[in-house]
Amino acid sequence: MKVTIIYENHSGFRKGLLGGHGFSALVERGGVRVLVDTGTDGRVLLNNMEALGIEPDSIDYLFITHGHYDHTGGLKALLEARSKPLKVIAHPGIFQRRIALKPRRREIGIPFTREELEGLGAEFVLREGPFEFAEGFMSSGEIERLTWDRAVGYFPDGTKDPVKDDMALILDLDDSTAVITGCGHSGVINIVRHAEKVSGKPVKALIGGLHLIGAKEELLEDVLKNVKARLYAGHCTGLESFAYLRCRLGERVEPLHVGKVIEL
Repeated sequence: MKVTIIYENHSGFRKGLLGGHGFSALVERGGVRVLVDTGTDGRVLLNNMEALGIEPDSIDYLFITHGHYDHTGGLKALLEARSKPLKVIAHPGIFQRRIALKPRRREIGIPFTREELEGLGAEFVLREGPFEFAEGFMSSGEIERLTWDRAVGYFPDGTKDPVKDDMALILDLDDSTAVITGCGHSGVINIVRHAEKVSGKPVKALIGGLHLIGAKEELLEDVLKNVKARLYAGHCTGLESFAYLRCRLGERVEPLHVGKVIEL
């Protein structure tokens, strides 16, 4: 199984690749290609795909981890670059309108309507529960919050957004699994425990944004105690939190950048 980082905060070390706030990764397994999220800007997404030799039409499925703009902003451009429809796996709540209040009130939800995207060829498969949509590829469904989470933002009426649509992609590695999370709003401990529960296998690797930016030391210590998987951390993990985990876990923690390839 091969995971290639397409969109990340850091551009990496290859000429022609662009960095930007957001996340996207391509997973290849058994001849099936699944793109996870689309980053913030379609121009950056398509630039990086072209630089890495990834044709838009070669993608079999798009898996959306949750409905925030920095994971869905490139969706329209991706659909426009294709010549055929694309199945989009996601939670039914991805189209909820959501806002942030700091540093100013602003929209942070998916910047397109469902009708607009369906008109461009998106075929949405929206489910709350876990299910396997291709051999070796499982949607986690809603993740049970047994301990702390990292939900952010609000609904327009001012109520806190629990980000119930936050899901992870579970990849079968025969005797174990790898898990890709966009932001980890459900909390990385909850994500790992949920993945192990629905798959019946231990998590070997956790890849993506861990949403530990600004986390207090006791929370980071909780991660060290409860998550035994190898961590490929980027996006919203936070530089200070990444450094803390790296210092404690050494090479068991790796940074993400555009163009990074992970073989599992």
